[in-house]
Amino acid sequence: MHRFFYGLSKFMALVGGTVLTLLILLTCVSIFGRSMNGFLHSDMVENIAPGVADWLLNLGVGAVNGDYEILEAGVAFAIFAFIPLCQITSGHAVVDVFTNWLPERANRVLQMLTEIVFAVVLVVIAVQLASGLESKFRTGQTTFQLQFPIWWAYAASLVGAIVAAVVGVYMACVRTYESFTGQTIVPVGHGADH
Repeated sequence: MHRFFYGLSKFMALVGGTVLTLLILLTCVSIFGRSMNGFLHSDMVENIAPGVADWLLNLGVGAVNGDYEILEAGVAFAIFAFIPLCQITSGHAVVDVFTNWLPERANRVLQMLTEIVFAVVLVVIAVQLASGLESKFRTGQTTFQLQFPIWWAYAASLVGAIVAAVVGVYMACVRTYESFTGQTIVPVGHGADH
């Protein structure tokens, strides 16, 4: 069962990473286009090569239209896509200044409680996203520039949120079992120690 959830988490992280990479490329293209547009409107270029400047500007050299809207929707999805892998590998930041001196049993109980809280929060987030998706779908709201339905971004984020919630509940069950039996099913990852 762990292999399935780990594979699902890894797949989501790969999709999120791909989306994030495409968003970075989009941002770079948009910034380059915005810079070129400003350069082509400069007095120097308009005096030296007005025909070339006009021709390039008529081709549409400039910022990508709606780049902020695409970026906003894509980053929201990417964040939710990364949460499952972070959850299943215990990759969250760990501040263990006060727990280093506790016995192993106490640390297992703390891990269990932390995973349960994470699971509850992830389920609440998924439920609220589903509610928001329903609201945006019902009202037919669209983005300002591109006019794409806002519910598309909610739907993409909801997929990641549901996977995160399912993985969160799975890990809460694993840590609860480990806490009561003393067995280790999933080794505790070493998140960013502080």
